Amino acid sequence: MGKLAVYKYMAMMFLVIQIIITVFTIVALYGGDVSPIGNTARAMLVYVLPLLIIANLLMVFYWLIRRRWLMLAIPVLTLACCIPYIGTLVQFRSVDKHVEASAGLKIATYNVAAFNRETSGFMALDILAEMRRQKVDICCMQEYANVSGDKKNSDSYKEYFPYMAIGRDDMVIYSRYPIKNSKAILFDYTNNSAMWADINYKGRDIRVFNVHLQTTGINGTLHQAAKLASQDYDVSGSRFLNAIFGNYTLGMMFRASQANIVATEKMSSQKPVILCGDFNDVPYSYVYNTMLGNMVDGFKECGSGWMRTFRGGKKAVRIDYIFHDKAFKGMTYYTSDLTYSDHLPVFMKVSM
Repeated sequence: MGKLAVYKYMAMMFLVIQIIITVFTIVALYGGDVSPIGNTARAMLVYVLPLLIIANLLMVFYWLIRRRWLMLAIPVLTLACCIPYIGTLVQFRSVDKHVEASAGLKIATYNVAAFNRETSGFMALDILAEMRRQKVDICCMQEYANVSGDKKNSDSYKEYFPYMAIGRDDMVIYSRYPIKNSKAILFDYTNNSAMWADINYKGRDIRVFNVHLQTTGINGTLHQAAKLASQDYDVSGSRFLNAIFGNYTLGMMFRASQANIVATEKMSSQKPVILCGDFNDVPYSYVYNTMLGNMVDGFKECGSGWMRTFRGGKKAVRIDYIFHDKAFKGMTYYTSDLTYSDHLPVFMKVSM
């Protein structure tokens, strides 16, 4: 085969690779528009969007080096389509420190991982101290435990948060403003749940949702695999991979159903809504889109830098959120580096 033939073959191969990457990227951008129930493959493409974006960037450099300007337009236009998605992960804006001193309502959401089940109560009290430092008005906790050793956390928190509402045992909303009503939203076949509380904020009622959706189940599978491997069992075969895939897809389907329940409950509210919690899902997924609806993603509105909320293992992903109705205007949005959980607390300040 001559040099010219090899050159043409390589050029055609890279063009085919570019087309495949572009098609997969566009499909992934709209993968969150369909329920994973019956559309698993398309829905799962959302989870590899960061890798597809990196692949497009590499193709930009390749076409630049080759000086193929027409071909360069393909990955550039593809990346342009990804800008709204990229905005859910990183924001390039400066933070106005004076905004934090302005009047507004401060909300926090935090999966506290049952305060690590420690018995002294120190973690719960230190988290409370952080909420004080951040001047939080409403705090939504998931995987909450009311008892730490011989203390009740609700007793410790009531001096700063005089009002509280409990959904399922591991869901709580603390508030510095009166809670007028609340409701637990239970999901079938799982211990995960959601809740809402109607809070009177300076004479106006608002409804705050606290959500904890189904986990992926992968961590449990990996833990079990490590345990079996230590006992000289072979976990490298297809059964293990099938278990991971099965747990992940099952988790996707559970979360999709749960998100539909919460979205329906949210739409029935006659009050302005703030929705926050641990979705256990990434931006642009079906869960994200369903929960967001016509609300505003607080991070896209007023966040800054790279947003990650899960710090377990080697993962650095965004799965905890604060959304709000257009009756509110976002002022600040950020996380704090508390290390008491595999999640980071998320804070947002809004004005009416």
